[in-house]
Order: sequence, then C-alpha cells, then structure tokens
Amino acid sequence: MTAHDHTALALFEAAFKQYAERPAFTFLGFTLTFADIDTLSKRFAAYLHHDLGLKPGDRIALQMPNIGQYPVAVYGALRAGLVVVNVNPLYTQRELKHQLNDSGAKALVVLSNVAGEVAQIIDDTAVEQVIVTNIADLMPLPKRLLVNTVVKYIKKMVPEFSFSRSESLLSALDKGKHLKLPNIDINPDDLMVLQYTGGTTGVAKGAMLTQHNLYSNVQQIKAHLPELFSADTEVHAAPLPLYHVYAFNLHLLAGFSSGSHSVLIPNPRDLPSLFKALLPHKITVFVGINTLFNAMLHHAQFSELDYSSLKATSAGGMALTSDTAKHWHQKTGCPITEGYGLTETSPVVSSNPISAIQIGTIGIPVPDTQVKVIDAEGRSLPVGESGELCVKGPQVMKGYWQRPDSTADVLDADGWLATGDIASINVDGYIKIVDRKKDMIIVSGFNVYPNEIEDIVMLHEDVLEAAVVGVPSSAGGEKVKVFIVSENDSLKEEEVIAHCRKHLTAYKVPKLVEFRESLPKTNVGKILRRELRDES
Repeated sequence: MTAHDHTALALFEAAFKQYAERPAFTFLGFTLTFADIDTLSKRFAAYLHHDLGLKPGDRIALQMPNIGQYPVAVYGALRAGLVVVNVNPLYTQRELKHQLNDSGAKALVVLSNVAGEVAQIIDDTAVEQVIVTNIADLMPLPKRLLVNTVVKYIKKMVPEFSFSRSESLLSALDKGKHLKLPNIDINPDDLMVLQYTGGTTGVAKGAMLTQHNLYSNVQQIKAHLPELFSADTEVHAAPLPLYHVYAFNLHLLAGFSSGSHSVLIPNPRDLPSLFKALLPHKITVFVGINTLFNAMLHHAQFSELDYSSLKATSAGGMALTSDTAKHWHQKTGCPITEGYGLTETSPVVSSNPISAIQIGTIGIPVPDTQVKVIDAEGRSLPVGESGELCVKGPQVMKGYWQRPDSTADVLDADGWLATGDIASINVDGYIKIVDRKKDMIIVSGFNVYPNEIEDIVMLHEDVLEAAVVGVPSSAGGEKVKVFIVSENDSLKEEEVIAHCRKHLTAYKVPKLVEFRESLPKTNVGKILRRELRDES
C-alpha cells in the first residue's frame, strides 16, 4: 500500500508509527492503543481485499455508534482503498434502503443492536456482505462475553435478525490475521468518503469528499486551532457521532493524526452514561453542540467533572446560544469556540480563534479558504451587507455522487460553493450567519429537510396538505412543527406523530402538530413556509 503525500491515509499511517503505545480510543471503559488499532485495521483491510474481493473505489457502509469498532473499520476500509459511506444507526428502513442503493455499497458493517432494521431491506440493495459486530467485541475475555450477554439477553437490546450473507467482525478479523495487507496506490484525488446530506428536495445526496479534501481540512483545522492538538497528552471528549462529518474529521483524522486520545460516547443522550465515561479522565478538548452543552449544564453531575485541564471547547453543527456560552464559561472556566462548516466542505469553513472569540459570530475562515457574500444575481456584496455565503478552498467537495445537476446548482466553474446560508462579513473578517436561505431545520445539530417530512405526512390518508417548519426549542436549536389541512375532523396530533415515527428517524419526527383550514400560498399555489414560521 502506498499513500501519497496530501492524503488523509498518509496522516494516520504516520500516526500509527509515531504514537504506537499511546491510548487512541476509550469506549465503555476499555482502551485501544494506536498499535491495537493499527493491527486490527490491517487485518480488516486484508479481509476486505482478499476474502471479500472488494476492489479500490468500492463502497463500504458503516452503521455503528461511537465504539472502538468504528475506527478499526474506517482505517481498515481506507487501507483497502475503499470508499467509506457513513450511515446513521437510527435510520428507518426507508432511509437505509435509499442510502445503500444510492451509494451502491457492496458491504456493510453494522452493530447487532440495529441490525434488525437492516435485515428487513438488505435484499433490496446491492450489499453483498454484511459484517455484524456486538458492542463488546473488541474487549478482552471474559469481559466481552459478559457485556455482550447482558446487552442481548438481560437488557434485550439486540433484536432477532438474519442475513443471507453475513459474518461476524471477530471472524473477519481472525481471517485477516493470516492475510497480507493489500498493495494499493492511494492518490490525493481518490474518493475517500461519501457523506450523505439532505437537500431541499428531501432526497439525501452523497457529498464526494476526496483524500485531499479531508487531508486539507485537517491541516486547516490544526493551523487555525492549534490549541486543540498541541499537548502530548491531549484527551478529547467525543460525544458527537462519528458518522457525522464534524466528529469524523476531528476525532478520526485531525485528533488521531496528532496523537490525541478520544473518549468515545456511544449515546450522548444518556447523560448518566456520558458523565460516567468522562469522570475518569482529565478532558483537555470538548467537541459538542449547543443542545448537549445545555443539557450537561442542567444535569446534577456536571459539577463532578474535572475541568482543570480543559483548554478548548468547540461548538458546531448548530447555532450556539449566548446563554449556553456564558454559563459554560462560568462553570468550566473555558470559553466555547463557535465555528461553521458543511458536509460539502469536509466540514470546517471558519471558526473563532480561541484567543479572539467574538460571541455571535462563526469566526474567521480557516487558512487557504476564501469567502464572499453575493446577491440574488451573483454579484459580490461589500463588507457588512447580507447575502448568500459562498466558499472556495481545498476542502470543498468534488461534487454530489451521480448528481451532476445538483452539483451544478451549488458549485460554479471557478470552484465557489454556494452554501444556502445568508451571512454578512464584518470589517475584521468575522462572519455572522443571518438566516438560512433554504428552509432547512437544525435539530440537535442534524439537518432536517421539510420536503422529506411533508412527503411522509402526506402519505397519511386523512392529510390533504402539509407544511413543515422549524420553531425555536427551549433546549436551544429548533424542533419540527407540521401544519396540516385534513379532510377528517377527528384526526388527532398523536396519530400524525405515530405515522411519522414509522417512517422517520426520531429527530425528524414533528414535535408539534397544528391543524388549519388552509395554508398560506403564493399566487401560483406554493405554500409559504416562511409565513407559517413567522406565525409560530
């Protein structure tokens, strides 16, 4: 295997050599060193290449929470020259089927806890092999057997499922032990990750992120926020899901290539488990989002954590509220650094430097990144004026997977990416997000697209019209609200929500339902979401 310079693969190959004895990832109280990850990922790469016969450029989907198997699978897949497709473990059958089919994934690594949903749709996809892992598979005996037994038989968290072609991860690693690491030439322009993001049409699209895109963003982040990676004993809290590009880059690439130790949190919504995982460690860097910070601040165990070593707290994924920022700073002594990014930009575009934070802004662009704001005709606007934010830099995606028309909608011939966000740029270069051009809703850091939810709501036989908007949530960020015109006066809010739960991931399900006699429309019949949002 040859990893050329300016590839993400070269970064973690160097880390394996440089930091072999250091702790790399801790999950559920168990730690894997860089050497452990090196050995296991080599075995997995050999298995994928020789036993499964997967070729460079083939896609492999990964559907797991934050557990040690994730980095093993990622580095193994990349060492085999494969393209990683990150999949949300909470996806419904409909969402899973779309992403697996759209990506053309030939293999899937899935946690047994969520394999039941996959088993229902797998035969309708191109996936040829499913690799199943139990949560404690990488732990030593007898702890492995104990934890896996408790999870399956006592807590009953693993459903019954069966696949026509499947293998356990442990079996795959055992086979790979006797096989050679494939000899593959990895180049900067090679596709590395298909990272799915929604769109105004509600159809999830795969952003094509190359080795060079992600390598570049790692270098940009390190140069812009050196405090996150400066010490020899950096300990990063990792509560954000690794299948999200923000955490994927910061923990699996930028942090890992700097020798950082990441404490993985499988379920950040389970706050007692989160605090239990973090208590043994002196965290130096905390990467999260506003809703998580807010929830932690209001939890009784918050004061039990040791913040004496915390030198950087990074927020992204959704707007940081001033109240949360103030209280976090007061209670930890560490200010929150807010940044901005997109799936399409690998993801970081800008951030507040830790030594020069301006609350209410998304900071200044990371190195080698150009930004501008434009009007509706595409003309650049002067300092202080609001327009659509556009970005240009080495971290900007190659385009959307097999969607040239969608790519042309956001990427121009000169490499400028239209973000769909309305922003203004101050005289000092700091950027402020004013509004979203599109109607995207951000729920706990995840993008939610109204058309997708409206399409599902309209499947209900009693719904005539539906419009979805985001409304402020008391926890920060937004929650989903649906306005409905029904032909059945007895239709209840609970029925609508139950219907949505069958087809949508939990965070997309409307929290509020309002019935109307009619919905506001333009003269050509288009529903005016903004008017509904303003009324809410």
